[in-house]
Amino acid sequence: MEHVMERTGTTAAYKVKMLVMTALFIALGYVATTVLMVPSPTGGYMNLGDTVVLLGAYLLGPVYGAVAGGAGPALADLLGGYGIYVPATLVIKALMGLTAAVLYQALHKKGWALVVCGVVAEAIMVVGYALFDGFLAGNLAVGLTGIPSNLVQAAFGLAASTLLALALRKSSYVRKQFPRL
Repeated sequence: MEHVMERTGTTAAYKVKMLVMTALFIALGYVATTVLMVPSPTGGYMNLGDTVVLLGAYLLGPVYGAVAGGAGPALADLLGGYGIYVPATLVIKALMGLTAAVLYQALHKKGWALVVCGVVAEAIMVVGYALFDGFLAGNLAVGLTGIPSNLVQAAFGLAASTLLALALRKSSYVRKQFPRL
């Protein structure tokens, strides 16, 4: 019985740890998204949030990474006056996190996989917002005008998350705390 309780306690402790880390990444995603909001031509804005979305995916894995990746930036939209974007941001950023995490695990956590996963996830962001902006405007051509600014955001998020993940992987403490990295 003690062995079962010990395993249950470990499982419960792991779940609490992951919930706390998810909440932390939601907060980090919110801050990274709001610290620099550069308006884009379609009515949205460029930001630094993709860095945290991708990093959270690599550290937390698919489920927790997707929740954090979607919730933090969606909260930034809600509180930043971009309420119309909340549903799209929630779905797009969650899909980014989910895709990056699943693909990263499938590619066996190789260093080069961070770039591949980031490119695929950022493609989801660029296409997702182009389609959503086109839907809002009632004209896909209008949605396509946001692609250049979203590509800039994607490039920064990809580069910053890759460099941070590579640096964090060098720490045995981080690898122990976040074995998915």
